[in-house]
Amino acid sequence: MKSFEQLLPKLVLAPGLVLGFAFIYGFMIWNGVLSVTNSRMLPNYSEFVGLAQYLALWDMDRWYVALRNLGVFTVLYVGISMVLGMGLAIFLDQKVRAEGVLRTIYLYPMALSFIVTGTAWKWILNPSLGLEKLMHEWGWTSFQFDWLVQSETAIYCVVIAGVWQSAGFAMALSLAGLRGIDDSIIKAAQIDGASLPKIYWRIILPILRPVVFSTVLVLSHLSIKAFDLVMALTAGGPGYASDVPATFMFTMSFTRGQIGLGAASATMMLATVAALVVPYLYSELRSKPHER
Repeated sequence: MKSFEQLLPKLVLAPGLVLGFAFIYGFMIWNGVLSVTNSRMLPNYSEFVGLAQYLALWDMDRWYVALRNLGVFTVLYVGISMVLGMGLAIFLDQKVRAEGVLRTIYLYPMALSFIVTGTAWKWILNPSLGLEKLMHEWGWTSFQFDWLVQSETAIYCVVIAGVWQSAGFAMALSLAGLRGIDDSIIKAAQIDGASLPKIYWRIILPILRPVVFSTVLVLSHLSIKAFDLVMALTAGGPGYASDVPATFMFTMSFTRGQIGLGAASATMMLATVAALVVPYLYSELRSKPHER
C-alpha cells in the first residue's frame, strides 16, 4: 500500500511529462529535420539538402530586414519597458494614495492578449481613423502621425504597442523586489545624508539586480517570439518593412510554401532563445552548490 502511494504521484504526472516532451522537444527535433530537407508545400524526407536552406536564408535581404527589426524592437521594447516599469514601481513604493487602483491600471494591459493590443493600437495609430484624425477634428490640422504606413517607422509602432502592454509587467516585478528590501537600509542611508535618488541608484538598484536580470530575460524572450502583435498591428508591412523572424518564418512556411526555409529560420530563432536562456540556467545551477 505504501509503495502504491509513493508510485501514485509519478503515475499522475507521467502522461503530462510524456506529452510535454513529445510536443516540445519532439517538434524541435522535427523542425530541425525539416530545415535540412527540400520541403516545399509538404514535408519531403526523401531529399536532404544539408545546410542549403540556411545558406539560402542568410542570402535573403528580407531575413536581414527581419533581424534588423528584431534588434530595434528588442532594444527599445526591453529598455523602455524596464525604465517605465522601474519608474512606476519607485513611484508606487512611496506609499501613494489609491495605490491599489493605480497598480491595477498599470497592470491591466498585461491582461490583454497581443492580438487585442495590436488591433487596438492599429486603430489608434491609423492616420484615417485614430490619433491623427482626432487631432484634425479638434482643429490641429497640421498634426501628422503616419508612422504606421511608413516603411521606416512602422516597427516603432510595434514598439509603442509592446511597451504599453509590458511596462506593467516590469513594474509588478520591480515593485515586488522593492517591497522585499528592508526599510532599515534606506533609513540608515538617509541618516548618513544620502539623497533619495542616490539611495535608489547606489543601493536599491544593485540589490534588485536579480529582479532586473530576470525581467530583461523574460522580455527579451517575448521580443524574439513576437508574432501576434506584429501580425495584428502591421502584418509585417508596409511590404515586409516591419517583418521580424517569427513573421518571416510564418510567411515562408505557410504563405510561400517553403517549409524547409521556414524551418531553418525557426531553428535560428531557437538558437537565439537558447543563447539567452542557457547561460542564465547555467549560472543559476552552478551557484547552488556554493549556497549549500
